[in-house]
Amino acid sequence: MTVQEQDRATLRIGDHEWVLPVVAGTEGERALDIRTLRRETGLITFDPGFANSGSCESTITYIDGEHGILRYRGYDVEELAEQCEFVEVAYLLIHGSLPNHAQRAEFSRLLNLHSLVHEDMIHFFSHYPDRAHPMAILSAMVVSLSSFYPELGENRREDIDMTVTRVLSKLRTIAAFSYKKSLGEPIVYPRHDLKYCDNFLNMMFSSPVVKDPINPVLADALNKLLILHVDHEQNCSSTVVRAVGSAEANLYASISAGICALSGLLHGGANQHVIEMLIDIRANGGRVDSAIERAKDHKDSYRLMGFGHRVYKAYDPRARVAKQICKDVMAATGQLDPLLDIAQELEFKALADPYFQERNLYPNVDFYTGLTYRQMGIPTDMLTVMFAIGRLPGWVAQWLEMRGDGEPRIVRPRQIYTGPGKCSVIPIDQRP
Repeated sequence: MTVQEQDRATLRIGDHEWVLPVVAGTEGERALDIRTLRRETGLITFDPGFANSGSCESTITYIDGEHGILRYRGYDVEELAEQCEFVEVAYLLIHGSLPNHAQRAEFSRLLNLHSLVHEDMIHFFSHYPDRAHPMAILSAMVVSLSSFYPELGENRREDIDMTVTRVLSKLRTIAAFSYKKSLGEPIVYPRHDLKYCDNFLNMMFSSPVVKDPINPVLADALNKLLILHVDHEQNCSSTVVRAVGSAEANLYASISAGICALSGLLHGGANQHVIEMLIDIRANGGRVDSAIERAKDHKDSYRLMGFGHRVYKAYDPRARVAKQICKDVMAATGQLDPLLDIAQELEFKALADPYFQERNLYPNVDFYTGLTYRQMGIPTDMLTVMFAIGRLPGWVAQWLEMRGDGEPRIVRPRQIYTGPGKCSVIPIDQRP
């Protein structure tokens, strides 16, 4: 266990006192252990949104929002993005350590082996509406995997390892197939001779009449962007994955639920809305000052998308990396997006404004990632899908950690009931 008892706190209610242990993590986070609170006092805590509640111990991700620190298994996200490929970081989260050459080769072999989807599943794509959102298709297809690969139900370790590489590989294939479906183009099958990110780009943009080689700058950028999204502690979708998994639902069902959570505007959907915001500002003459003033007006519901974060009270470390990736991709393609100029002006002016400074509102990871994907040719409605591909190793790691917990418990929060008191049923013919 990484959490050890340090000291104790005393809770006083009237003439009664209760002692609560204070526990601490490896980086010094401290928490009150309230597991016996209701049994001993008859009370529960009230914490809407669980912003002050720790739901689990975890060895996966550490965040210090006040100082802008994000680490996976102890490694700074900036260093991993600079020196590793996405497949290596996925291995790190799932297995607990970075792979050596042999381990990476075997992991890559398994990813290639499981990259195809069952041919019967391909027929599903033709029956979705033409305008179906890719995230809806993605969640439905992932939960369908359990019907085609039910052996996970036996819960043997080898089955879980097989399923982990299967879902990591197949989700990428399903995402690319859903994009091709939206275009009305024939699907492109994965190739055994391409790396993970190269394979995805090829499935997305290759066709019977287009056989351009994969741009290594774009493949490198995709590796980095996916790494930035790999995990983010107990965020909404990861919490959903753990909650669904705590009911002993299989990995596919748990991941599908996480995809649904990620599709929300306040979670993974934010990068799509950043692009839409920048397009709207440009359509209105590029008036950045006007957008900032609207965001500051408490009577106006308008917000600057991609600014601020529930956890970070300093600059999101992922945003710095994402900004540089964006510039590198635009330099490599030789096509400058006018939205980048608007984004940079918006960032500069917002960070210089006392309103944003006092509220610790900095660009988050969503602010620049959408611009980069747009430059790579990935459409706006696919941006959240890209987030899901990156976040998948984190979801898998969270699910495995939850299943391996020595004290697994089904997630079941309490509530404070505020409805009417006991009522008596009035016969229907006497009701007003």
